[in-house]
Amino acid sequence: MLAAHIRAGGDRFRGIRYSSVWDADPSIRYPAYSPPPGLLGHRRFREGFAVLGRLGLSFDAWLYHPQINEVGDLARAFPQAKIVLDHVGGPIGIGAYAGKHKEIFPGWAASIKALAACPNVYVKLGGLGMRLGGFGFQELPEPPSSETLANTWRPYIETCIEAFSPSRCMFESNFPVDKGSYSYPVFWNACKLLAKGASDSEKADLFCGTAARFYRLDLSDWSAQATNLRRRS
Repeated sequence: MLAAHIRAGGDRFRGIRYSSVWDADPSIRYPAYSPPPGLLGHRRFREGFAVLGRLGLSFDAWLYHPQINEVGDLARAFPQAKIVLDHVGGPIGIGAYAGKHKEIFPGWAASIKALAACPNVYVKLGGLGMRLGGFGFQELPEPPSSETLANTWRPYIETCIEAFSPSRCMFESNFPVDKGSYSYPVFWNACKLLAKGASDSEKADLFCGTAARFYRLDLSDWSAQATNLRRRS
């Protein structure tokens, strides 16, 4: 099947994303798709995962924050595989985790720092507008401003950048899923605020370069894009 995708994609197929989201609280699981706990460690899963490496394909890991260490186990078992952690590791703020952001954050941060020790793992900075995060943006009478988003997310984004460095971090919009919480321009302006203290080369990585390297994108005009980014920042 993967080989067929590669042929059909005409050298545009880069990898797959596979959801392994699971939690002991059933109210948090997706009713349409509920993988078993510990999926990334299952023998059959890893047999399939090994094929990605042989074909030079990458893997997007989407799971919840209590599962982040499972990505580390997978990355160490396949050190040549390129893995990106989606949505800063899926911190949960609903169900059994509602109202516990401050309580959960230290454990999440420790898992992020441990995962960053795997050089083949990258992280996507975004996805925090989903109801899952428990920030309640979708319930506000007015959409949040870019400043509100940046101030709310700063501990998560800065922890990831400090652990992985900009060369292994990439901003991601997660649209249209996050559209229920804020608009597309407001999100990217929040990212600019979060990257305000970064150098020109670090901004280029966060907004473009890391994604281009990870997904093997041939951006012949990358330098021009980076220059335009610096002018707008």
